[in-house]
Amino acid sequence: MAKTKSRRRNSPTAHKSRRVVAREEFRGQNTVALARSLLGKVLVRSGADGRIEGIITEVEAYHTAADLACHASKGRTKRTELLFGPAGIWYVYLCYGIHEMLNLVTGPAKHPAAILIRGIQGVSGPGRVTRHLSVDRRLNGAPARPESGLHVEDWGLVIPRGRIVAGPRVGIDYAGPVWAAKPWRFRVADDIFGSADQRPDGSDGSPPVGLARRAETDTGS
Repeated sequence: MAKTKSRRRNSPTAHKSRRVVAREEFRGQNTVALARSLLGKVLVRSGADGRIEGIITEVEAYHTAADLACHASKGRTKRTELLFGPAGIWYVYLCYGIHEMLNLVTGPAKHPAAILIRGIQGVSGPGRVTRHLSVDRRLNGAPARPESGLHVEDWGLVIPRGRIVAGPRVGIDYAGPVWAAKPWRFRVADDIFGSADQRPDGSDGSPPVGLARRAETDTGS
């Protein structure tokens, strides 16, 4: 019998199905695993003008009040109360008085944790992501559901584990050496989608690669 070679997958594979990811799917207590699983999922911003879709390519995990980089470490306040609530809620806050930061609350109630969305395909950096998607604090506390205008979809895109790069989270030296060193930032390897001629900030000056704006009346071609 002739032997067949196993193929090593170095690029994402996708299936034709698309489904809205239910809020209950973010209820697990392993924030790090949930963050990794978000890579390859699709962030969808919808409204009267149609949809913007972006494959999630970079995230950071913030895990419980024990994590000194997590806002929940400061206790339950008016700002952090959402982190202690149910999973599948958007937590949006202003950073440095300039950047809106988009986070997805995870875990069961009273288990404060969240995942920061740092990048989508063609758009690198959490502030750029929110600007591109027109996300601001009006979505703070909104459910990750289509009716809120911002949700997550699963298109069956599988990122091979070997193409996920882990490293320390960005800009959290204040949390101390132990928490600052946690490898809880996950990103898709730079070349996995075959994008070219990109600037260091993840853009090439043109509409982001892989983001499709579809008007509701557009039937496609």
